Parts: sequence; structure tokens; C-alpha cells
Amino acid sequence: MPTKALYRDDFYLSTAEATVTGVRADGAIELDQTCFYATSGGQPGDTGFLERADGSRITLGQTRHGETKDVILHVPLEGEQLPEIGEKLVLHVDWPRRYRLMRMHTACHLLSVVCPFPITGAAVGEEESRVDFDMTDIIDKDEVTAKLMQLVSENHPVFLNWITDEELLANPDIVKSKNVRPPIGLGRVSLVCIGENSSVDSQPCGGTHVSETQEVGAIHIAKIEKKGKENRRFRIRFGTPADEA
Repeated sequence: MPTKALYRDDFYLSTAEATVTGVRADGAIELDQTCFYATSGGQPGDTGFLERADGSRITLGQTRHGETKDVILHVPLEGEQLPEIGEKLVLHVDWPRRYRLMRMHTACHLLSVVCPFPITGAAVGEEESRVDFDMTDIIDKDEVTAKLMQLVSENHPVFLNWITDEELLANPDIVKSKNVRPPIGLGRVSLVCIGENSSVDSQPCGGTHVSETQEVGAIHIAKIEKKGKENRRFRIRFGTPADEA
């Protein structure tokens, strides 16, 4: 059954109530709605726990999509007791982890503003993220860091605008990634917008993000690696360059 993805409309929602609609043979739990983000677009799925009526917990090791993007599976750790179909649960996202991923994912968007080249790959992590660009330019990592921190300190608003699948297909140039297409098939696609009236950036993305750039905090480019003749990999980390010493 389709799962209502509550996080699509509220990235800061860390707890919610839900009803079990299915339990698969491998233990994956289906719910009627969820605030758990499912692995997609380079961002890891949420972890946390499901609270039962008696106060016991079902600890989750991952959240992922099922056969289609509108099916979200909550995968318990091995040995966890499974719920019954129809059982009501309270969902608790591991908020500190999710918030770090939100900050990091937003930082990746800022990097795509500073480096306006086609994106060939990306992976969001709790401590380090990477973004690969189709580019040959030689660029200084400290210069990139300074430009990133300027965008952070200017505290631009980050918000969503929604377009239809048809509008996205009719405007393919708004997609920065060369290899990964934004998820379609749900009827609408979110544009992550930065700056008043999207003055800094606007791009399709189904990930989770903070609401203003200053929430990203201190970030820096730890390394720029050459990955082929026309591919450069940027590694983003929290903290300042001095923290690398």
C-alpha cells in the first residue's frame, strides 16, 4: 500500500502516529504514513524507533523505498519483535542524525551554487559529503570554502515550491544532475529554493533540508580529487579547515 510521506511537507517533523498496514517476510514494516525519510538521491534513510502501546520499542536499522517511490519500508534491526497489522505506533526519528543530514544536504546545494557545473554524483553523510562535478577547471578549495561560508552567513531562507511531473519533464534544464533524475510518478516534485524569490538557487530535490542557510553551520572543503579527465570530487566536512590540522 502507498505510504503518506509526512516529511515531504515538514522536514522538522520527528515524531508522528501511524498504523501498521503490512509486515513483509524479511521483517520490513509498512505504515499508512511516516515521518521517516527513505534512502534516495544520495541521502541515507532515517533511523530511530517505533514505540508500541506498552512502551516497548522496535529499533530501526534503515528506511528504504519498496517497489515504487510511494512505498516506504521501515526495516528493524535483527531480532526486534515485529508489530501486528492494524497496530498503532508512535514513530520517533533519530533527530540529531537527521538534522546533521539536513544540514549536510543543504550544504551540497550551496556547493552547486558556488560550482555551477553539471553534477555527476553525490552522497550525503553525517560527517562528510561528496559532490562530483563535470568540470576541468582548477579551483582552490579554500576559495570555495570562503564562498560557501558567505552563503551560510548571509542566512538565506530555504523553502519548497512544488511543480507537477509534467512541468518538470517540460523543463529538463532545471535539473543539475547529469546521472540522477528527480523522482517522478507521485504527481508533484519539490523544488528546493534558496534566497528570497529563489534568488540564490532552485533545483528539484526530494531530500530534507534546513529552513535557513545559517543552520548549516561551519563547513569547509576538505579535499578536491581528480576522478577522470573531466570529473572533480569535492569533499565537504563540518567545521573549519583548522579542524583538519
